[in-house]
Amino acid sequence: MALSPHAAEDVVARRPAPDRLRRRVAELLASAGVRLDGTAPTDLRVRDPRFFTEVLSRGSLGLGETYMDGAWETDDLDGLLTRLMRARLHERVHGLDAWWTVARATLLNMQSRRRARRVGRVHYDLGNDLFRAMLGERMVYSCGYWARAATLDEAQEAKLDLIARKLELAPGMKVLDIGCGWGEALKFMAERYGVSGVGVTISKEQAALARELCRGLPVEIRLQDYRELDGRYDRVFSIGMFEHVGLRNYRRYFDTVRRCLAPDGLTLLHTIGSNVSVRATDPWIGRYIFPNSMLPSAAQITQAFEGLFVMEDWHGFGPDYDRTLQAWRANIERAWPSLPARYDERFRRMWRFYLAASMAVFRTRQAQLWQLVLSPDGVPGGYAAVR
Repeated sequence: MALSPHAAEDVVARRPAPDRLRRRVAELLASAGVRLDGTAPTDLRVRDPRFFTEVLSRGSLGLGETYMDGAWETDDLDGLLTRLMRARLHERVHGLDAWWTVARATLLNMQSRRRARRVGRVHYDLGNDLFRAMLGERMVYSCGYWARAATLDEAQEAKLDLIARKLELAPGMKVLDIGCGWGEALKFMAERYGVSGVGVTISKEQAALARELCRGLPVEIRLQDYRELDGRYDRVFSIGMFEHVGLRNYRRYFDTVRRCLAPDGLTLLHTIGSNVSVRATDPWIGRYIFPNSMLPSAAQITQAFEGLFVMEDWHGFGPDYDRTLQAWRANIERAWPSLPARYDERFRRMWRFYLAASMAVFRTRQAQLWQLVLSPDGVPGGYAAVR
């Protein structure tokens, strides 16, 4: 939830008693169809009264942290968060942390080479055991394509094949995967389409497992920042990495792709997108899940590649991410008892909040999933869109 500046001043100036705070929270929740201490699955039950101060003074950061600490419960976390987002309470309850996050992103390049590596250490290096348990047979940490799929593994394979077909892959091509994760896309394309490739990641854990998974294939995995890339490739693609590039670096990203792509090549960008142009991410997501991340808007993306590429295709299937996240949650919930003790109860609650909040964002269509196909100078005769 988020508090307007006027309401924030009211809270600070008047220093209301706890019962006033409780009434204010109850009113906000009621506007979203949620009862405080009610019995419906999406109602919110408070276990620690500090919840009221935290959520009103710190917005979404306070909401997420108090859930992690067990200060409140609900029987339907993603359903509750969907109601809060649909009522746009995040626009009514801002914490100072949100203002500070935006201010820093405005003044600094939060995704510089030095800062960009932090998300690798904080998130992607958490442990391959965690991601193996959650992601399924194919360790693909991005939205599946469910148009004709019935299971997560089918949806992820369908997504990888969709990308390969959009790129018009052919045997002997050399491809570049920017933000290759655990190497599953390159592995799939080398096995199914006969290509060779290079993948780059800033996560040591990802690089180590990717090399293992791609052993015996014409695939090279590098621990490298995208800004350090060179060479020439027939095709360049990026799946779920652009969310870490940052507004100040979008042009640099597309300059790099143009430099590395053959004149008659194609590039595909698979990214989560925002309906509005912003400079920073939600404070809770930025602190606990993806440091220094931000979602690009359509305007920011197109402005960044203007003069460098021709738009050939723009495909959106954001609702598929809700279903992907539900499958990840089912997998990780089954796996919790067998995971190492370092994933303690607070971590589990953090992870549950992350997945549920992500479901709510896509369910309310406040975030999208886009695949863009670009060419340096336009495909002669036109590009045939693939679905």
